[in-house]
Amino acid sequence: MKLSTKGRYGLRAMVDLTVHSTGGHVSLNSIAEREEISENYLEQVFSTLRKAGLVKSVKGAQGGYILADRPSNITVGAVLRTLEGDLSLIDKKVEELHQNNSIEYCIRTKVWDKLNESINAVVDAITLEDLAQEYRKLNQSFTLMYHI
Repeated sequence: MKLSTKGRYGLRAMVDLTVHSTGGHVSLNSIAEREEISENYLEQVFSTLRKAGLVKSVKGAQGGYILADRPSNITVGAVLRTLEGDLSLIDKKVEELHQNNSIEYCIRTKVWDKLNESINAVVDAITLEDLAQEYRKLNQSFTLMYHI
């Protein structure tokens, strides 16, 4: 499995939104500038996230985006599945074509299925709040080390 730009940039943008939404809406322009991502590209990404119910949008001069739920309730897995689809390593349709006594079936049950379970467990255990807290902690320690 290799994540596309859409998944990687979308997750970055969602963490940025989490960090910078202190009760108000965050513009895509500000996210695009901070994360150095094309605003046009982010519009496509956020359209998908909005349709999935992960963010809400407000139009107008003071508009922008907010998370549709608390950051502690939105997992990395939810974001990635919305933007990438199924996170499986191999296509399940190909898997189902072979009989249970094949080597491929053995490998699937002992390797691919376990890898899929591990990947899903990790991305479902990490929330946007976890990533925002880690970012703040890293940013704070960087700021504290700076001396003039």
